[in-house]
Amino acid sequence: MSQPHFQEIAEGIHCLDTGLYRQGLAAAYLVRSGERLAFIDTGPANAAPTLLAAIAALGLTPEQVDYVMPTHVHLDHAGAAGHLMAACPNARLVVHPRGAPHLIDPGKLIAGACVVYGEENFERDFGIPLPIPSERVILAEDGQTFDLNGRSLTFIDTPGHANHHGCILDRRTQGFFTGDTFGIAYREFATTHGPWLFAPTTPVAFDPDAWLTSLDRLMAYEPQTMYLTHYGRVDRPEACVETVRRSIRDLAELALREEGRPEDGRRDRIKAAVGAHLIQCAREQGVTLDDHQIQRVLAVDTELNAQGLEVWLRRREKRTAG
Repeated sequence: MSQPHFQEIAEGIHCLDTGLYRQGLAAAYLVRSGERLAFIDTGPANAAPTLLAAIAALGLTPEQVDYVMPTHVHLDHAGAAGHLMAACPNARLVVHPRGAPHLIDPGKLIAGACVVYGEENFERDFGIPLPIPSERVILAEDGQTFDLNGRSLTFIDTPGHANHHGCILDRRTQGFFTGDTFGIAYREFATTHGPWLFAPTTPVAFDPDAWLTSLDRLMAYEPQTMYLTHYGRVDRPEACVETVRRSIRDLAELALREEGRPEDGRRDRIKAAVGAHLIQCAREQGVTLDDHQIQRVLAVDTELNAQGLEVWLRRREKRTAG
């Protein structure tokens, strides 16, 4: 079993590095209340041994896990959910109703991921998810609160990045587990101005208007902190939420420049524009890494953002044509 790399970043909240691609890219969170536990986001299937090792490192057992709560079913967030459910006999899966079928039967998730990443790369980097028995699944309702041994965890429906996305409010710290809704903030890009955040427009359900509304919903709770899957704790969210909003708008506008242009070569043009845009934003934040270093850290995100923007643009064009 892997030795876990994790730290307690708030009262009873442990940030676990899932080891996807590199350290500091994708986190899972283990929430503790007394002797009871909940996982919020799980990382890929390959991360399951690391997550189980974290339970042991706390002196607890898988039998003490009450909930597994992926914010959405993209496999960097939910890939290990089935493995955890198999190892934690008392746990219930709490998931958005739109995402539940894909974790009960992950066949379509696996097929889609193989298209996005390539079959060989997917199996190597992510591993294969396990199905979850439907009788162990709770379809989370918007505003529904789950009790973790006296600690309240509230599910908020937050479409935009995906239509099966929800964020989890921890009332004890007044902090949200945001999945991808509050953007990405890799530690390499933090400066004296604070974290640099940008929006992940991953395939296939980018919806900028819904996303902006979801951010407004989160901020109405006056959160004190955000726990990002990519990556870690971000304090004073009111000071940086506008950066996320601007990123959503800017990336959508970047894609819209392709309207009416030939489809041949479109993805490559969008990818080049996304890469240049992200470097420019990093520079505005005061990031001092050279362009090659920035591109290396953002290689996967640049590709996925371009794919997602192309899908969104194609969807818009079909609606217009119809």
